[in-house]
Amino acid sequence: MNGMKLGTEAARLLAAADCCEIERGLSDAEFRRIEREYGFEFADDHRAFLAAGLPVSEPPEEGATWENPWPDWRHGEPEAIRQQLDWPVEGIVLAVQHGYWHSAWGQRPADPDDALAEARALLARVPKLVPVYAHRFLPAGAGSYGHPVLSIWGTDIICYGTDLLDYVNHEFDDFAAHTPDNWRPQATVGFWRDFLSSI
Repeated sequence: MNGMKLGTEAARLLAAADCCEIERGLSDAEFRRIEREYGFEFADDHRAFLAAGLPVSEPPEEGATWENPWPDWRHGEPEAIRQQLDWPVEGIVLAVQHGYWHSAWGQRPADPDDALAEARALLARVPKLVPVYAHRFLPAGAGSYGHPVLSIWGTDIICYGTDLLDYVNHEFDDFAAHTPDNWRPQATVGFWRDFLSSI
């Protein structure tokens, strides 16, 4: 399944789940503005998903990190969108401040400020992740599609779907009814996949 078909089918499944309000999809001009303003390009399936219909609201859960878990790419406050875009990196930074250090990064500097500076320098170069819903993310990148959706909470990173369509099915439909026993999604994007335990 190509990226356009995958994203369009995921949008159809979300609309059928009737779990949120869906506005008209983003236009090419809106995609250009968003990508220019926030410094990334949507993956092909994510772009097709948002072009088919823009999910915009649902009642927030008690204690939710964001008032609306769907990024409102059309009307959202830029600061709120930047906060969602920064969520994966800031979670790693917070973990480093509390003593975390991934073995793949080499020796942790003894000075906490040096460790934090080194981690920030590393994180400035990692693949960009784009929020799909709350703390669920897809890798950025025009010309790419079919990546697993990652749920990211600090250094606790797991796959929430083998791709965008599978993710929508799992998040907004009956996970158990559609999950085969051999369901073993693996992250495909560099750096972030290092945090997943083998499943």
